[in-house]
Amino acid sequence: MAARLVAGEKPFHVVSPTLESLPLSRAAGTTVYMKLENVQPTGSFKIRGIGHLCREVSVGGALPDPPLSSGGNAGLAAAYAAKKLGLPITVVVPSTTGPAAVRKLEELGAEVEVSGQVWDEANRRALELAQTEGWVSIHPFDHPLVWQGHASLVLELKDSLDTKPDAILLTVGGGGLLAGVVEGLRQVGWQDVPIIAAETWGAHSFHAALEAGRLVTLPDITSVAKCLGAKTVAARALECAQECQIISQVVEDTEAVRAVEQFLDDERLLVQPACGAALALLYTGRLQRLQREGRLRTPLASVVVVVCGGGCIQVAQLQALKSQLGLE
Repeated sequence: MAARLVAGEKPFHVVSPTLESLPLSRAAGTTVYMKLENVQPTGSFKIRGIGHLCREVSVGGALPDPPLSSGGNAGLAAAYAAKKLGLPITVVVPSTTGPAAVRKLEELGAEVEVSGQVWDEANRRALELAQTEGWVSIHPFDHPLVWQGHASLVLELKDSLDTKPDAILLTVGGGGLLAGVVEGLRQVGWQDVPIIAAETWGAHSFHAALEAGRLVTLPDITSVAKCLGAKTVAARALECAQECQIISQVVEDTEAVRAVEQFLDDERLLVQPACGAALALLYTGRLQRLQREGRLRTPLASVVVVVCGGGCIQVAQLQALKSQLGLE
Protein backbone atom coordinates (compact mmCIF):
# COMPACT_ATOMS: atom_id res chain seq x y z
CA MET A 1 0.00 0.00 0.00
CA ALA A 2 1.26 3.45 -0.85
CA ALA A 3 1.32 6.14 1.80
CA ARG A 4 -1.90 8.15 1.67
CA LEU A 5 -1.97 11.90 2.22
CA VAL A 6 -4.89 14.09 3.12
CA ALA A 7 -5.79 16.34 0.19
CA GLY A 8 -3.82 19.57 0.25
CA GLU A 9 -1.52 18.47 3.08
CA LYS A 10 2.20 17.97 2.68
CA PRO A 11 4.14 15.17 4.36
CA PHE A 12 6.33 16.08 7.31
CA HIS A 13 9.47 14.76 5.62
CA VAL A 14 11.35 16.30 2.70
CA VAL A 15 12.55 14.68 -0.50
CA SER A 16 16.13 14.01 0.55
CA PRO A 17 19.05 14.35 -1.88
CA THR A 18 20.48 11.33 -3.67
CA LEU A 19 24.12 12.23 -4.34
CA GLU A 20 27.09 10.33 -5.70
CA SER A 21 30.00 10.07 -3.28
CA LEU A 22 33.43 9.94 -4.88
CA PRO A 23 35.24 8.93 -1.65
CA LEU A 24 32.78 6.12 -0.91
CA SER A 25 32.92 5.02 -4.55
CA ARG A 26 36.71 4.77 -4.36
CA ALA A 27 36.49 2.72 -1.18
CA ALA A 28 33.81 0.39 -2.52
CA GLY A 29 35.15 -0.02 -6.04
CA THR A 30 31.81 0.95 -7.58
CA THR A 31 29.56 4.01 -7.89
CA VAL A 32 28.00 4.78 -4.51
CA TYR A 33 24.96 7.00 -4.15
CA MET A 34 24.08 8.44 -0.76
CA LYS A 35 20.42 8.79 0.21
CA LEU A 36 20.90 11.63 2.68
CA GLU A 37 18.24 11.04 5.32
CA ASN A 38 20.36 12.95 7.82
CA VAL A 39 19.03 16.18 6.28
CA GLN A 40 15.42 15.43 7.24
CA PRO A 41 13.79 18.02 9.54
CA THR A 42 14.47 15.87 12.60
CA GLY A 43 17.82 14.52 11.38
CA SER A 44 16.81 10.98 10.41
CA PHE A 45 14.59 8.84 8.19
CA LYS A 46 12.24 8.30 11.15
CA ILE A 47 10.14 11.32 10.23
CA ARG A 48 8.89 9.46 7.15
CA GLY A 49 7.19 6.61 8.97
CA ILE A 50 6.48 8.23 12.31
CA GLY A 51 5.13 11.35 10.62
CA HIS A 52 2.87 9.25 8.40
CA LEU A 53 1.60 7.27 11.39
CA CYS A 54 0.90 10.41 13.43
CA ARG A 55 -0.98 12.07 10.59
CA GLU A 56 -3.04 8.98 9.82
CA VAL A 57 -4.16 8.36 13.40
CA SER A 58 -4.87 12.05 13.97
CA VAL A 59 -7.00 12.23 10.82
CA GLY A 60 -8.85 9.16 12.03
CA GLY A 61 -9.67 10.89 15.29
CA ALA A 62 -7.55 8.49 17.30
CA LEU A 63 -5.55 11.11 19.19
CA PRO A 64 -7.93 12.67 21.72
CA ASP A 65 -5.20 12.61 24.35
CA PRO A 66 -1.43 13.10 24.21
CA PRO A 67 0.22 10.55 21.93
CA LEU A 68 3.13 8.60 23.28
CA SER A 69 6.38 7.48 21.70
CA SER A 70 9.72 6.17 22.79
CA GLY A 71 13.26 6.36 21.48
CA GLY A 72 15.68 9.11 20.42
CA ASN A 73 15.28 9.69 16.69
CA ALA A 74 11.77 8.23 16.71
CA GLY A 75 10.89 10.48 19.62
CA LEU A 76 12.18 13.52 17.74
CA ALA A 77 10.07 12.56 14.74
CA ALA A 78 6.96 12.07 16.85
CA ALA A 79 7.53 15.36 18.69
CA TYR A 80 8.00 17.20 15.40
CA ALA A 81 4.82 15.69 13.93
CA ALA A 82 2.86 16.43 17.10
CA LYS A 83 4.02 20.04 17.03
CA LYS A 84 2.93 20.39 13.41
CA LEU A 85 -0.43 18.82 14.25
CA GLY A 86 -0.89 21.03 17.31
CA LEU A 87 -0.97 18.07 19.70
CA PRO A 88 0.75 17.49 23.03
CA ILE A 89 3.14 14.56 23.32
CA THR A 90 5.09 12.67 25.94
CA VAL A 91 8.27 10.90 24.86
CA VAL A 92 9.80 8.16 26.97
CA VAL A 93 13.52 7.63 26.43
CA PRO A 94 16.13 5.35 28.02
CA SER A 95 18.89 6.81 30.18
CA THR A 96 21.39 6.25 27.36
CA THR A 97 19.72 9.01 25.35
CA GLY A 98 22.12 11.93 25.16
CA PRO A 99 21.36 15.35 26.66
CA ALA A 100 21.37 16.94 23.21
CA ALA A 101 18.50 14.70 22.09
CA VAL A 102 16.54 15.40 25.28
CA ARG A 103 17.04 19.12 24.78
CA LYS A 104 15.80 18.90 21.19
CA LEU A 105 12.72 17.02 22.33
CA GLU A 106 11.94 19.69 24.90
CA GLU A 107 12.51 22.45 22.34
CA LEU A 108 9.86 20.77 20.18
CA GLY A 109 7.43 21.03 23.09
CA ALA A 110 7.50 17.39 24.21
CA GLU A 111 7.27 16.21 27.78
CA VAL A 112 10.24 13.89 28.30
CA GLU A 113 10.35 10.99 30.74
CA VAL A 114 13.52 8.94 31.23
CA SER A 115 12.91 5.29 32.04
CA GLY A 116 15.21 2.27 31.87
CA GLN A 117 18.67 1.84 30.42
CA VAL A 118 17.75 0.53 26.95
CA TRP A 119 14.97 1.15 24.45
CA ASP A 120 13.04 -2.01 25.38
CA GLU A 121 12.70 -0.81 28.98
CA ALA A 122 11.62 2.65 27.90
CA ASN A 123 9.06 1.12 25.57
CA ARG A 124 7.57 -0.95 28.39
CA ARG A 125 7.06 2.26 30.34
CA ALA A 126 5.54 3.90 27.27
CA LEU A 127 3.05 1.07 26.85
CA GLU A 128 2.22 1.22 30.55
CA LEU A 129 1.45 4.94 30.31
CA ALA A 130 -0.57 4.42 27.16
CA GLN A 131 -2.72 1.88 28.98
CA THR A 132 -3.14 3.72 32.27
CA GLU A 133 -3.58 7.21 30.80
CA GLY A 134 -5.54 6.25 27.71
CA TRP A 135 -2.96 7.74 25.37
CA VAL A 136 -2.07 6.53 21.90
CA SER A 137 1.20 4.62 21.63
CA ILE A 138 3.34 5.62 18.64
CA HIS A 139 5.70 2.69 18.15
CA PRO A 140 9.09 3.72 16.75
CA PHE A 141 9.42 0.86 14.25
CA ASP A 142 6.85 -1.94 14.55
CA HIS A 143 3.73 -0.67 12.78
CA PRO A 144 2.45 -1.04 9.19
CA LEU A 145 1.86 2.71 8.85
CA VAL A 146 5.48 3.34 9.84
CA TRP A 147 6.65 0.93 7.13
CA GLN A 148 4.38 2.59 4.57
CA GLY A 149 5.87 5.97 5.39
CA HIS A 150 9.44 4.68 5.10
CA ALA A 151 8.62 3.17 1.70
CA SER A 152 8.59 6.71 0.27
CA LEU A 153 12.40 6.61 0.42
CA VAL A 154 12.51 4.00 -2.35
CA LEU A 155 9.96 5.85 -4.46
CA GLU A 156 12.31 8.85 -4.38
CA LEU A 157 15.24 6.65 -5.42
CA LYS A 158 13.20 5.42 -8.39
CA ASP A 159 12.60 9.03 -9.42
CA SER A 160 16.19 10.20 -8.96
CA LEU A 161 18.26 7.32 -10.37
CA ASP A 162 18.58 6.50 -14.07
CA THR A 163 18.71 2.77 -13.35
CA LYS A 164 18.00 0.61 -10.34
CA PRO A 165 20.99 0.02 -8.05
CA ASP A 166 22.68 -3.37 -7.70
CA ALA A 167 22.30 -3.22 -3.90
CA ILE A 168 20.95 -1.02 -1.11
CA LEU A 169 22.93 -0.71 2.11
CA LEU A 170 21.11 0.21 5.29
CA THR A 171 21.33 -0.15 9.04
CA VAL A 172 18.94 -2.30 11.06
CA GLY A 173 17.89 -1.41 14.59
CA GLY A 174 14.32 -2.49 15.28
CA GLY A 175 13.69 -3.26 11.62
CA GLY A 176 11.33 -0.45 10.63
CA LEU A 177 13.58 0.99 7.92
CA LEU A 178 14.22 -2.48 6.51
CA ALA A 179 10.49 -3.24 6.37
CA GLY A 180 9.82 0.11 4.71
CA VAL A 181 12.52 -0.37 2.09
CA VAL A 182 11.22 -3.85 1.28
CA GLU A 183 7.73 -2.38 0.86
CA GLY A 184 9.13 0.37 -1.35
CA LEU A 185 11.02 -2.12 -3.51
CA ARG A 186 7.78 -4.02 -4.00
CA GLN A 187 5.94 -0.84 -5.01
CA VAL A 188 8.47 0.10 -7.70
CA GLY A 189 9.13 -3.45 -8.93
CA TRP A 190 12.68 -3.67 -7.61
CA GLN A 191 12.22 -6.82 -5.50
CA ASP A 192 15.37 -8.32 -7.02
CA VAL A 193 17.63 -5.61 -5.56
CA PRO A 194 19.66 -7.12 -2.69
CA ILE A 195 19.62 -5.38 0.67
CA ILE A 196 22.77 -5.41 2.77
CA ALA A 197 21.71 -4.98 6.39
CA ALA A 198 24.32 -3.65 8.79
CA GLU A 199 24.40 -3.92 12.58
CA THR A 200 27.01 -3.59 15.28
CA TRP A 201 27.97 -6.44 17.60
CA GLY A 202 26.08 -5.95 20.84
CA ALA A 203 23.02 -4.62 18.99
CA HIS A 204 22.72 -7.44 16.44
CA SER A 205 19.20 -8.68 17.14
CA PHE A 206 18.37 -9.03 13.42
CA HIS A 207 21.51 -11.02 12.67
CA ALA A 208 20.82 -13.29 15.64
CA ALA A 209 17.24 -13.84 14.48
CA LEU A 210 18.35 -14.74 10.96
CA GLU A 211 20.85 -17.26 12.28
CA ALA A 212 18.30 -18.83 14.62
CA GLY A 213 15.41 -18.71 12.15
CA ARG A 214 13.24 -17.09 14.81
CA LEU A 215 13.10 -13.94 16.90
CA VAL A 216 15.92 -13.74 19.41
CA THR A 217 16.11 -11.40 22.40
CA LEU A 218 19.62 -10.19 23.19
CA PRO A 219 20.48 -10.27 26.90
CA ASP A 220 21.62 -6.65 26.76
CA ILE A 221 22.65 -3.88 24.38
CA THR A 222 26.41 -3.49 24.70
CA SER A 223 27.13 -1.57 21.49
CA VAL A 224 27.86 2.16 21.52
CA ALA A 225 25.36 2.47 18.64
CA LYS A 226 22.46 3.02 21.02
CA CYS A 227 20.06 3.92 18.20
CA LEU A 228 20.28 0.25 17.20
CA GLY A 229 19.34 -0.76 20.71
CA ALA A 230 16.28 -2.97 20.24
CA LYS A 231 16.97 -6.26 22.00
CA THR A 232 14.36 -7.96 19.79
CA VAL A 233 13.85 -7.02 16.16
CA ALA A 234 10.33 -6.63 14.75
CA ALA A 235 8.78 -9.85 13.47
CA ARG A 236 8.18 -8.14 10.13
CA ALA A 237 11.94 -7.75 9.65
CA LEU A 238 12.38 -11.50 9.83
CA GLU A 239 9.53 -11.96 7.34
CA CYS A 240 11.29 -9.58 4.94
CA ALA A 241 14.19 -12.01 4.71
CA GLN A 242 11.79 -14.50 3.12
CA GLU A 243 10.64 -11.97 0.52
CA CYS A 244 13.89 -10.33 -0.63
CA GLN A 245 17.58 -11.14 -0.71
CA ILE A 246 18.88 -9.70 2.53
CA ILE A 247 22.55 -10.07 3.40
CA SER A 248 23.24 -9.52 7.10
CA GLN A 249 26.59 -7.99 8.06
CA VAL A 250 27.78 -7.13 11.56
CA VAL A 251 30.63 -4.72 12.24
CA GLU A 252 32.60 -3.82 15.34
CA ASP A 253 31.88 -0.62 17.23
CA THR A 254 35.37 0.57 16.34
CA GLU A 255 34.63 0.11 12.63
CA ALA A 256 31.38 2.06 12.90
CA VAL A 257 32.96 4.96 14.77
CA ARG A 258 35.96 5.08 12.41
CA ALA A 259 33.48 5.23 9.54
CA VAL A 260 31.68 8.15 11.18
CA GLU A 261 34.96 10.05 11.46
CA GLN A 262 36.03 9.20 7.90
CA PHE A 263 32.63 10.21 6.54
CA LEU A 264 32.91 13.54 8.35
CA ASP A 265 36.25 14.14 6.64
CA ASP A 266 35.03 12.90 3.25
CA GLU A 267 31.57 14.42 3.01
CA ARG A 268 31.57 17.06 5.78
CA LEU A 269 28.57 15.34 7.39
CA LEU A 270 28.43 14.16 11.00
CA VAL A 271 26.28 11.06 11.51
CA GLN A 272 25.59 8.68 14.38
CA PRO A 273 27.42 5.37 14.98
CA ALA A 274 24.22 3.58 13.92
CA CYS A 275 24.65 5.14 10.49
CA GLY A 276 28.36 4.41 10.67
CA ALA A 277 27.58 0.69 10.67
CA ALA A 278 26.34 0.88 7.06
CA LEU A 279 29.16 3.21 6.01
CA ALA A 280 31.69 0.81 7.53
CA LEU A 281 30.63 -1.84 5.02
CA LEU A 282 31.95 0.45 2.29
CA TYR A 283 35.09 1.68 4.03
CA THR A 284 36.22 -1.80 5.15
CA GLY A 285 35.86 -3.59 1.82
CA ARG A 286 32.85 -5.70 2.80
CA LEU A 287 31.26 -5.22 -0.63
CA GLN A 288 34.31 -6.62 -2.38
CA ARG A 289 34.39 -9.56 0.05
CA LEU A 290 30.72 -10.33 -0.63
CA GLN A 291 31.51 -10.28 -4.35
CA ARG A 292 34.42 -12.70 -3.88
CA GLU A 293 32.11 -14.97 -1.92
CA GLY A 294 29.58 -14.90 -4.76
CA ARG A 295 26.90 -13.25 -2.63
CA LEU A 296 26.87 -10.08 -4.74
CA ARG A 297 27.16 -9.79 -8.50
CA THR A 298 30.42 -8.80 -10.20
CA PRO A 299 30.79 -6.14 -11.35
CA LEU A 300 28.45 -3.85 -9.43
CA ALA A 301 27.28 -0.89 -11.51
CA SER A 302 26.09 1.13 -8.51
CA VAL A 303 24.86 0.81 -4.93
CA VAL A 304 22.89 3.08 -2.63
CA VAL A 305 23.73 3.62 1.02
CA VAL A 306 21.01 5.05 3.23
CA VAL A 307 22.66 7.71 5.39
CA CYS A 308 20.03 7.14 8.01
CA GLY A 309 20.64 9.89 10.54
CA GLY A 310 22.69 12.40 12.43
CA GLY A 311 20.12 14.08 14.64
CA CYS A 312 21.54 12.83 17.94
CA ILE A 313 25.30 13.32 17.57
CA GLN A 314 27.73 16.14 18.27
CA VAL A 315 31.47 16.46 17.73
CA ALA A 316 32.10 16.15 21.46
CA GLN A 317 30.20 12.85 21.50
CA LEU A 318 32.29 11.54 18.62
CA GLN A 319 35.45 12.41 20.51
CA ALA A 320 34.12 10.72 23.64
CA LEU A 321 33.28 7.57 21.69
CA LYS A 322 36.76 7.47 20.18
CA SER A 323 38.27 7.78 23.63
CA GLN A 324 35.97 5.09 25.03
CA LEU A 325 36.94 2.68 22.26
CA GLY A 326 40.66 3.48 22.45
CA LEU A 327 40.78 5.06 19.01
CA GLU A 328 42.80 8.11 20.03
